[in-house]
Parts: sequence; structure tokens; C-alpha cells
Amino acid sequence: MAKPAKPSGPNQRQLRIGEVIRHALAELLSRGDIHDEVLAKHVITVPEVRLSSDLKLATCYIMPLGGGDVKPVLKALNDHKRYIRGEIAHRVNLKFAPDIRFLPDESFAEAERVDAILYSDKVRQDILKQPLRIQTDEQDDD
Repeated sequence: MAKPAKPSGPNQRQLRIGEVIRHALAELLSRGDIHDEVLAKHVITVPEVRLSSDLKLATCYIMPLGGGDVKPVLKALNDHKRYIRGEIAHRVNLKFAPDIRFLPDESFAEAERVDAILYSDKVRQDILKQPLRIQTDEQDDD
């Protein structure tokens, strides 16, 4: 008998805990609980937190609002990583507090890249060659 295929994405527990950690981190940043000049100057969004399968590593994707320079923000967050992990451990009721890693969020850049491709002259030219046909229910009856 063959083994069933493993699901490739994160399980429900990883998603739920990631969302709870995301909310706790966003609250820490919005309230100014982390005393740092760089973090005080930036409004930081936390679009996603991904957890490893054993729940021991949380990868937090961050982006300064307005897409400013992310490197000093990442450095400031990494400098305060121990404090952030402790605060998240107090706010999130887990057996073990996950180690935290900060990475820049690339989803906005990826969305801009896809938009640039879709609105490029080459794609527009291909779309104009083929007339768009929308089939309605009335045409189905014919």
C-alpha cells in the first residue's frame, strides 16, 4: 500500500500560531515598546510570519511603510531580537518560544514585477491580436 502524499503547505497550527505571533509583533511595534531610534522613525508593517514545521523558528517578514530602506530596520530588529522573543513568549501562550528571524517582505516587489509584465507593450500587443470573447448564457442555448 502506497503512502499518502504529504501536504506541501503549512498546516493549520503553523498558520494559526504564525498569525498570533504576527499580531503580537505588530502590537509591540505600534505601541513603541521597543526603544530604538530607527524603529521610532519608521512605521513598520508585518504582512506575514511563517513558522517551521517544528514551530521552533518564526520567520517574520517586515516592510517599512512606504517601502523605505529596509536594511536599518532589519538591523534594529535583529539588535533587539532577544527582547522581542521574550515579549512574544509572554504574549503568546506556547510551550517553547520560537527563535525569531527577520527578513524583508518581497511580496510588494513581486506584485510590481507581475504588473509590469502584464502592462508591458508585448503583452498588450498579444491581447489586442486576440479579440476577447465572453460567452453568455444566451449563447450557450444557440
